[in-house]
Amino acid sequence: MSEFKRSEFKNIVFITLGSAILACGVAFFLLPAEIATGGTPGMAMLVHFLTDISTGVAMLLINIPLLAIGIRFIDLKFAIRTIYSMLVTALSVDLLVSQVDFPTINSLLLSTLYGGTCIGAGVGLVLKGHASAGGTTIIAKIVSSYSHIKPAQVVLILDALIIIAIGFIFADMERVLWSMLSIYATTQVIDKILTGAVPEKIVHIVSEKADRIGLDITEQLGRDGTILSGQNLTGEQSKNILFVVVGARRIPTLRNIVLGIDPKALMLVMEASEMSGSSRRVN
Repeated sequence: MSEFKRSEFKNIVFITLGSAILACGVAFFLLPAEIATGGTPGMAMLVHFLTDISTGVAMLLINIPLLAIGIRFIDLKFAIRTIYSMLVTALSVDLLVSQVDFPTINSLLLSTLYGGTCIGAGVGLVLKGHASAGGTTIIAKIVSSYSHIKPAQVVLILDALIIIAIGFIFADMERVLWSMLSIYATTQVIDKILTGAVPEKIVHIVSEKADRIGLDITEQLGRDGTILSGQNLTGEQSKNILFVVVGARRIPTLRNIVLGIDPKALMLVMEASEMSGSSRRVN
């Protein structure tokens, strides 16, 4: 099998699995609980509640014009994969609703979290397969292609607007709040799938004793780092900034090392949302 065919096969697997998981989230959790979500599923559920049109058919009716709008901004292969994802998702939702007798979930919290998680996992896998699940994710793909904004952030903004509209239509604030929680779970899962669950923390340490702190970090934690030279805002005082990446569980030990050497040191800990390469370990 050529490299191209192997790559496309991998994409199809991601898209098929993701579309099926997305459909499960809608059919088994959100639809029975009447909890709306964002994007095409949310709009399709709204159409289903107001008319006799099935959720799957509504998805196709909504996605077709959105894809027609976005077709100018995406290449042919991406468009074909997206159409495949739309068809699998729509057919799966209607088949699961009509053919599978899934146990009733009486907890709105469980329906919200599991529904949002399934949709997030599904959309994340579809995006990982270089396609779109349709709806707002098409717009998210276009925006992320021309900017540094993550697809999940674009989806969050657009979906929030959809949920607000649904709230006005149904006049049910409680459902809106549950739906917003579901969307939050969705965006978190999408980010984890696309960027990976990074267990590392980025630490900046500003201290006059950066050299000593660096030596202790190397000896006790086995991690290398970088010492950067800087100045305060007035340019009157030079400062050394120690940059190091460590595991989250090593932060307490690192804090003890820093404060033990320089109690006045400034220590800033940040999340590493994505990391390539490796954080060098010193033997």
